[in-house]
Amino acid sequence: MSSTAGKLVTSRSELELDHPNIEDYLPSGSSINEPRGKLRLRDLLDISPTLTEAAGAIVDDSFTRCFKSNPPEPWNWNIYLFPLWCCGVVVRYCLLFPLRCITLAFGWFIFLSTFIPVHSLLKGQDRLRKKIERVLVEMICSFFVASWTGVVRYHGPRPSIRPKQVYVANHTSMIDFIVLEQMTAFAVIMQKHPGWVGLLQSTILESVGCIWFNRSEAKDREIVARKLRNHVQGTDNNPLLIFPEGTCVNNNYTVMFKKGAFELDCTVCPIAIKYNKIFVDAFWNSRKQSFTMHLLQLMTSWAVVCEVWYLEPQTIRPGETAIEFAERVRDMISHRAGLKKVPWDGYLKYSRPSSKHSERKQQSFAESILARLEEK
Repeated sequence: MSSTAGKLVTSRSELELDHPNIEDYLPSGSSINEPRGKLRLRDLLDISPTLTEAAGAIVDDSFTRCFKSNPPEPWNWNIYLFPLWCCGVVVRYCLLFPLRCITLAFGWFIFLSTFIPVHSLLKGQDRLRKKIERVLVEMICSFFVASWTGVVRYHGPRPSIRPKQVYVANHTSMIDFIVLEQMTAFAVIMQKHPGWVGLLQSTILESVGCIWFNRSEAKDREIVARKLRNHVQGTDNNPLLIFPEGTCVNNNYTVMFKKGAFELDCTVCPIAIKYNKIFVDAFWNSRKQSFTMHLLQLMTSWAVVCEVWYLEPQTIRPGETAIEFAERVRDMISHRAGLKKVPWDGYLKYSRPSSKHSERKQQSFAESILARLEEK
């Protein structure tokens, strides 16, 4: 990213950038054989790549800052503080971390020694089996939170099992699911993961009705949409939890909400999650860090401090589109958690527009500018 773009961003607010003056970039009269006011499309196309590149640098900076972790400010900078910092490292890694590992291992022992017999022996009694499995999943999530010395404050009424309702929340890390699951056994919509996380998804978490998808499979969208509609109609299904951003954001911003959760013709219950970064940054950057390393980072910190708000349920208003409904709910979550809204699609984190798409946008941009100049 060029230094010029950096200066532009820092000299203006993050979301209220001044529009560039297009006339400053137009070729001079000597470079155009025709009088002013009769600019051709090809003239604008000549300078359009420069404008696109400059605007792209500004947009890219605004977009990528949503997915950057903020390292803590170093405080062990002198001879007096450094010994205290070393003592803290010894306590966290040599005392707290082993105790947390023992706590988590003990939780897994209790969970597996109960879950496996219940799942195998009570197949003919689905109602009782689901009830016990729900309690066990909440319990193991509580052990996970305890292994981080989690300090979580919940505000608002606890979610209940009701048909035709869906819960939506902002997304910072996969631990969002654990933090919410220890209070209520949600059925979550989640990306299918490899490794031990994928094993848990396909065995334990499927028992509470979780639904998995793969971003690379286009047909998964139709399958997931059908499963969502069937799930919200069930009277005994666990509450449905969706992270409509579709990706982890660094808990300073919210990106666009996908409209799928708002097209189910049911009540939407917003949940706002805010992490206090005084001890550790809970943001999970899956491109730079595995979930195992992310958990180790949390387990070697002092504590994970979090606030959760269950907000007032919302229904779509007459004449309101699903996109407008999603934006209204995003406003509520952003305001409650103190997050900044940005107009970006989180899926751009995984894929960027093709060159052909960029060329079409470039030509459309030049045509719109030409039309405006002709009007003048």
